[in-house]
Amino acid sequence: NCRYREAILKWDEALQLTPEDATLYEMKSQVLMSLHEMFPAVHAAEMAVQRNPRSWDAWQTLGRAQLGLGEIALAIRSFQVSLHIFPMNPEVWKEDLSWARKLHEQQKATKTESVQALLRQKELAQEPIPDYDFESDEIVAVCAAIAEKEKALSEAKTVVIVSASGAVETVTEKDNCPATPDETLFIRAR
Repeated sequence: NCRYREAILKWDEALQLTPEDATLYEMKSQVLMSLHEMFPAVHAAEMAVQRNPRSWDAWQTLGRAQLGLGEIALAIRSFQVSLHIFPMNPEVWKEDLSWARKLHEQQKATKTESVQALLRQKELAQEPIPDYDFESDEIVAVCAAIAEKEKALSEAKTVVIVSASGAVETVTEKDNCPATPDETLFIRAR
């Protein structure tokens, strides 16, 4: 009559009187699954299996409760134990185990797809960054050479003159006689 809460209370009362009865735990687990209380359902089914490890229906109920928690691999194992105990059970073969295997295959495919997507994102995010070693001997030598050239040019007081006609003239100033370009000066650069 869908009076699941009352049923759980009755199962608990019965379990206080006969705590070793595996069937009571197994039936309580089924009621808990009907209420979508999967963790307590798994616990009750595990208690049933502990009390009677040869009960194929306790293993079947445990597998169903494990599926409800998303523990597909554990559920497959529980269904396999149930079939080992009672191999002629068509319900476990056709419904429970085949469904659990389909879920397992889907889970594998989803994991594979998500791992591949993560790898693609990681590859895109990790573009190669050039490795610049600003303290290498070559860079230090080039910087020193440029500094020496600049020092020599500043001591010689060289002036580059570009006239309006586009002619380039390099004039070296002497200490006492600075170079004075004519009135056609366009750009003066040092």
